[in-house]
Amino acid sequence: MTFDKKFIDLFAGCGGLSLGLTKAGWQGVFAIEKTSDAFSTFKHNLIDGNKINSFNWPNWLECRAMTTSELLTNHKNELMSLRGEIDLIAGGPPCQGFSFAGLRNPKDPRNRLTEEYIEIVKLVKPKVLLLENVKGFNSAFKEKSLFSKRVYAEIVKEKLENVGYKVYSSMINSSMFGVPQPRNRFIMISVLDELNIENNPFEKIKDFVEEYRKSKELDPVKFTTVKDAISDLEIGSRKTIESSDNKRFQQITFKERKMTNYQKLMRIGCDKKYIPNSLRLARHNEKTLKRFKVIMKTCERGKSVPRERMLELGTKKQCFTILHPNMMSRTITTLPDDLLHYKEARILTVRENARIQSFPDWFEFQGKYTTGGVRRKEECPRYSQVGNAVPPLMAEALGQIIMRLGI
Repeated sequence: MTFDKKFIDLFAGCGGLSLGLTKAGWQGVFAIEKTSDAFSTFKHNLIDGNKINSFNWPNWLECRAMTTSELLTNHKNELMSLRGEIDLIAGGPPCQGFSFAGLRNPKDPRNRLTEEYIEIVKLVKPKVLLLENVKGFNSAFKEKSLFSKRVYAEIVKEKLENVGYKVYSSMINSSMFGVPQPRNRFIMISVLDELNIENNPFEKIKDFVEEYRKSKELDPVKFTTVKDAISDLEIGSRKTIESSDNKRFQQITFKERKMTNYQKLMRIGCDKKYIPNSLRLARHNEKTLKRFKVIMKTCERGKSVPRERMLELGTKKQCFTILHPNMMSRTITTLPDDLLHYKEARILTVRENARIQSFPDWFEFQGKYTTGGVRRKEECPRYSQVGNAVPPLMAEALGQIIMRLGI
């Protein structure tokens, strides 16, 4: 595989998008991520690691967590010097202000990070742009605001067209590419006008999907189930052991056994004795365990537990689902207690969430597991890193689709 096509990743998170693009044959130059926790994971795996073609980080840029604002303030000249050298800028600006799962606030300052994204695009002028965001990015805000009820994706489209790009967009479900969850994402691919490429990159995606899944030895038609993804990580009859991260916790005892094709895919790059990290189990108190056991006995798997039932059980938790082993997972979020294991009275481990997000087992997450309160605004623990990520299998597919444009 050649790596002559270069990319920059903005708002990189822990590296799901960069990992997928690299596996599709792209060469990373640098990535920008503001939280030190997520950048630590990114750096550990994709810069310092030896499992995949690493980034060719430029000498003029510190290899540390930073914001796009810092990049623009301190390195405008260096960004302009990259014109003609960068084939792709990828990145999904933080989506909390657009997300239907959150407060969906049109005044959320994080929405404005898209403006910084466009400013960097204007300086670098790459051949192609890949922007990923939540479904809400393509929906109008209902309340009156500076957006005047316009769809923000349309505003971004206009801005990109004004600086010389032809813009294509589509809602893409990650399960199309074998990811075991119906994670629906807004994808925008923009191509520099002067390249004279008229092919809509989303036009033949159905044909591509079948070919792609076969190349991964996944069923070309059937979706990947939760059990396909994490059945080898069940505690079952095995004893748990002391966590490698914290002696006060236990973790799953891991040993390779008969695996599904999806599990084999996640194990590529690992020898048989390699134990993935982030297998630590949550310490549920007796009251929580009792509630989980009642829910597992009385509620339907694969569907959200009714709000009134949650209140009866003494919790105000808004969204809670018992996974169904033979269905896809609900979308993985940053909240570890949104999902209950299909067979065991516990929430999922970070590694199980990572499997459902399609991170390979060799990818090691760094930092705290969880955080809370005001610290949530500053910290990005492991559960959040996984929940915020672009599924690598989806990112790799998008990378291949862009390669086929013939840029």
